[in-house]
Amino acid sequence: MARIIGAVACSHTPTIGFAFDKKKQQDPVWAPIFEAFAPVQRWLVDSAPDVLFFIYNDHVSSFFFDHYSAFALGVGERHAVADEGGGERDLPALAGHPALAQHIGRSLVADEFDMSFFQDRALDHGVFSPMSLLCAHEPAWPIPVVPLQVGVLQSPVPSARRCWRLGQALRRAIESYPEDLKVAIVATGGLSHQVHGERAGFNNTAWDAQFLDLIENDPVRLTEMTQAELAALGGMEGAEVIMWLVMRGALSSNVKKVHQTYYLPSMTGIATVIYENLASAPIGGGVERHRRHIDEQLAGIEALDGTHPFTLETSVRAYRLNKFLHGMTQPAHRSAFLADEDAAFEAARLTAQERDLVRGRDWRGLIHYGVIFFMLEKLGAVIGVSNLHIYAAMRGQSLEDFQQTRNAPGALYSVAGKDAAPQAWDRKVPQPTDKP
Repeated sequence: MARIIGAVACSHTPTIGFAFDKKKQQDPVWAPIFEAFAPVQRWLVDSAPDVLFFIYNDHVSSFFFDHYSAFALGVGERHAVADEGGGERDLPALAGHPALAQHIGRSLVADEFDMSFFQDRALDHGVFSPMSLLCAHEPAWPIPVVPLQVGVLQSPVPSARRCWRLGQALRRAIESYPEDLKVAIVATGGLSHQVHGERAGFNNTAWDAQFLDLIENDPVRLTEMTQAELAALGGMEGAEVIMWLVMRGALSSNVKKVHQTYYLPSMTGIATVIYENLASAPIGGGVERHRRHIDEQLAGIEALDGTHPFTLETSVRAYRLNKFLHGMTQPAHRSAFLADEDAAFEAARLTAQERDLVRGRDWRGLIHYGVIFFMLEKLGAVIGVSNLHIYAAMRGQSLEDFQQTRNAPGALYSVAGKDAAPQAWDRKVPQPTDKP
């Protein structure tokens, strides 16, 4: 069973990454930052967590306002460094922990948090700025990361109370994970700062000190505060300290603080804190009860023959192939595919199995592999195969036999749009060896 061993809380200002990249360890202006993070790095080495659960906010680097979520959980295998305008920092990508992330995601949704999930999105300085000083990372980072992106830039944002309750749900999620893992939580953001408007440069060191006391000793008091109240005391961007409440809600009521520093070099109050968790082990049947709660919505689905739920596990496993087929929505991609399938497969780095499935138009096999149906209909639209042909093939029937199960046996259709080639559909089911 997994357990939370403790937490690190720190600022994620880009000045931290700048100081590291420019090798400012001996510069009097920047040296206090390195001194503050040194005990945290030692604590991580000594406590040896197996995974870091990393709470941060993106700064409109990988997430934009065309789709902006309150809580977005990274469930993929790898997390690259985001380009924030001047090129990527010279840091290795972070490994994810998909199995733990998927379990946490299922648990949080079961606890009625409307999560979104991401793969293949780079992480910006919200993660990599503090990570620069948290862990030695040459040639690679020593600890995998499960990132949680909190949407704090576009109002309405999650309330402080909602973040606290998410932390409590996170504790249930981690403690119900069956593998014996040590998990450390990292909460980033703050402290007081404002980076926009006529109030840019605002700081409040007295509030920073009070906040550090409250988050340790009376965090529930912080959950009562509104975003405007937090902004009045700590600056509009400083209100992102609600992310610390996710971390604090996941810990025991009483924690052991083993390290704390504070430094204000310029725009942002930079804090580092270590809290050791004092939680007792789960009692009674709580863990098994919560696991049943997580599984409740799909309980019994395995009895439905020919039914294949598209789960987070499936999404991660078949991500590359689903992404390739989703590319059929882009004119250049589908043109390249129609011109030279093998070259398109090579460019997408599809495996031999994935290539064979697409090349053979193995509709049932694609579903079994983990492709969601709505990618199949996109491929069908591009190659001139109707949805009904695909349905029949998945059932192992001829088109004629399948059509006899429909109220309108003569209906054939697809999602092909105005740019599609003429749909000259045969009256037979495409076989794996057939080409359109």
